[in-house]
Amino acid sequence: MPDTLLSPGPLLALSGSYWESHALHAGAVLDVFSPLAAGPMSASALAGKIGCDARALDMLLVALTALKLLEKADGLYSLSKSARLFLVKDSPGYVGSMIRHHHQLAAAWARLDQAVVSGASVSLPRSETEQEDFLLGMFNTAMGIAPTLAPRLPLAGRGRLLDVGGGPGTYAVHFCLAHPELRATVFDLPGSRAIAEGIAARFGLAGRVDFAAGDYLVDDLPHGYDAAWLSQILHAESPEGCLVILRKAVSALNPGGALFVHEFLLDDTMDGPLFPALFSLNMLVQTRGGQSYSEGQLRGMLAEAGLADIKRLDFRGPTDSGILWGIKA
Repeated sequence: MPDTLLSPGPLLALSGSYWESHALHAGAVLDVFSPLAAGPMSASALAGKIGCDARALDMLLVALTALKLLEKADGLYSLSKSARLFLVKDSPGYVGSMIRHHHQLAAAWARLDQAVVSGASVSLPRSETEQEDFLLGMFNTAMGIAPTLAPRLPLAGRGRLLDVGGGPGTYAVHFCLAHPELRATVFDLPGSRAIAEGIAARFGLAGRVDFAAGDYLVDDLPHGYDAAWLSQILHAESPEGCLVILRKAVSALNPGGALFVHEFLLDDTMDGPLFPALFSLNMLVQTRGGQSYSEGQLRGMLAEAGLADIKRLDFRGPTDSGILWGIKA
């Protein structure tokens, strides 16, 4: 039977889907949502508060209303439930930093074809503001995972944990909250220190979560740890770079120490899932050799780095992330 119901509509909708994401990005960059937490406003009143052209802002607000992020009645705009939870700056669930980070990636993604031709990154270095959005975006993302993951991670009886490339230190904080005997060190570039120390203090852990500055590709890691946590850092490196990091992390462990790797995992058939496959392209446009890896590829790296008894934790993250771990002999 011929495919009489085939239509280009879904393909064209996919092609133009960036219209929706860019409307959201503009709302987050301009922060149209936070002022509305105080109550409904007209476009002109909101334009006066955030310094925008009233006519243009009204067009954006209409689009955000159509996207169900705002509501409109009698010419006044108000927040939807999801916008109040996730797009108002002082909300505990705020994810605007990650949305702004996505906006900052858009220029490189628009040159994806060039990256595929050249095999090289087409991204520009991050500004200080963009780096802050990235770190806070990592905090936003980890806050959706770490509180429920922490009690499930086999850390009982382990006294010191090294969070390699831990950025804001979200996981280190929640691991310490779930395991009162644990102390942690966040190892990352110096620019992460202020945010990581601020987050540790916010959770009352300034005395148990400290920070060590360094570049894990260049510098040695501190030693004497019972566990090491590497969350979403290997995908930014080539296989050779991953082995450099993993070997250093294994060296940082005491005998019998556990090393945990949290990554977006491709199937071993290398044909999905969708998010890790797309994220691999994100690494193509941003890094020199990064990519998403399959479980089998990571298992091989962990074994080559000197780990034994390698297992996969019974965990699946919201973007098809998984956790592999092994023991230093």
